[in-house]
Amino acid sequence: MNAELVFTRRFCMGHRLIAGASEKCALPHGHNEFITVTLRATKPARLDGTGNMIVPFADAKSRWHDFVDTSLDHALQLSEHDPLLTWFRTNEPERASRIVVTPGDPTTEMLAALLMAKLGAILLNQGDALRVHAIELQETPTNTVRLNGNPQDYLPLQHRPAEQCWWNRADNSISDPF
Repeated sequence: MNAELVFTRRFCMGHRLIAGASEKCALPHGHNEFITVTLRATKPARLDGTGNMIVPFADAKSRWHDFVDTSLDHALQLSEHDPLLTWFRTNEPERASRIVVTPGDPTTEMLAALLMAKLGAILLNQGDALRVHAIELQETPTNTVRLNGNPQDYLPLQHRPAEQCWWNRADNSISDPF
């Protein structure tokens, strides 16, 4: 038997897709997204008859909610190949720090994999008592992506050390230094 902790957070975002899969999504636009995470204990946990918690919910979700509220909410998501990213970095570098930079188009599938890796890094940094079992990202009321397993299996191979990728660091970063 596995006990799971499940919680949801809402955030607003903007993005655009430039690889040609969706002409409608080539113009910057936004969504109100819901992200639901399912966490499992790394070791079998017997409730102690007193506190009766694997990890207090507040401890399990506070660091993650801070990341979502501080870094993701109202951020713009752009591909590392998007010319708008270059424009922001050149003309408005202070605003470029609010851009989630993704390897390729910032699709819901890509963002779910990146956020699953980010949450995994945060949980490992917090003592590894919990691990991400699944992540669900609802882009619209009718479009949701659910991932489980190792998020690295979904992500494109990078030609740099893993620790240089923002999604593998247990901080509030959403892009890498430019």
